[in-house]
Amino acid sequence: MPHPPARKKTRATGRVTMSDVAQLAGVSLMTVSRALRGERAVDAQLVSKVQAAADKLGYMPDPAARALASSRSRHVAVLIPMLSNALFVDLLEAVQRTLHPAGYQTLIGITHYDPIEEEQLLREQLLHRPAGILVTGMERSETTRKLLHQSGVPCVHLMEVAQQPGIYSVGLSQQEAGAALTRHLQARGYRRIAFAAAQLDPRTLQRLTGWRQAMAEAGLHETALEWLNPAPSSLALGGQLFEQIMRQQPAVDAIFFCNDDLAQGALLAALRLGIRVPQQVAIAGFNDLTGSDQMLPPLTTIRTPRAEIGAAAAQMLLQLMNGQPVPSHSIDLGYQLIERGST
Repeated sequence: MPHPPARKKTRATGRVTMSDVAQLAGVSLMTVSRALRGERAVDAQLVSKVQAAADKLGYMPDPAARALASSRSRHVAVLIPMLSNALFVDLLEAVQRTLHPAGYQTLIGITHYDPIEEEQLLREQLLHRPAGILVTGMERSETTRKLLHQSGVPCVHLMEVAQQPGIYSVGLSQQEAGAALTRHLQARGYRRIAFAAAQLDPRTLQRLTGWRQAMAEAGLHETALEWLNPAPSSLALGGQLFEQIMRQQPAVDAIFFCNDDLAQGALLAALRLGIRVPQQVAIAGFNDLTGSDQMLPPLTTIRTPRAEIGAAAAQMLLQLMNGQPVPSHSIDLGYQLIERGST
């Protein structure tokens, strides 16, 4: 009994190719490419037809071959400091929702606020010929700056607003937001306002600069009011800092924590110690993370538009990758002061 003819492969390796899928589906190579990338412009019936052919043949896309053929891949490198912070989770979800419908996938690298680790991750990502890059903040090593510039890959900076020409960014002024929250506390009558910070990353230090500015303008700045701890931010550390600050003499009447993790930990410590907030001490945070509005009392904080920043930065990057004009190199999406019961 004769054997059925073997399925023809166009590569010596026997790998099923996109041409095989196009032939079986009766469509062009371009249609197969666009359909499998998930581009919404392709008719749904054609997508189903192409996918059925790909499934029947067992076709698996080869990202490396695609990158070599087009001089770039269909992925975007995203470098963020950490995933344990809800701030960056919100940002990444918005980036993914914007890029995926356009046929791009994200490859995430975690830098842990380490310039050397960021440099290593960028080198690894560039080997895969990314179509675009998203990086967090403006501060990085000189080597990493050169790598970004020499790669020629479109790049957008997140969470801060660049002042340098030719740098694309979407974010907010961390310094202005820090000053605004400090002035709010001053307007409520507080004078000895401590600034408590952990991690001490560039954006935290910018908020510190804003606090210093507002305190100096009011003639209230004292170095003794600065509580700076390089350890990773956490609720536990917030509680520890709160207990330390409350032992300070003369006593403080308000504490500006550099983020909501610390401030939430401080509120929990205040409950445990029987310290009334804000009657004995006011507490404020930054970023308006999940749960801040449910604390006892609810936490006054600065709301940062991280989801909006992620979406706008991804949209800007799409324009750059597609060679489209970008109306503005830097987009400042601002912030919102959320006043609640803790102040």
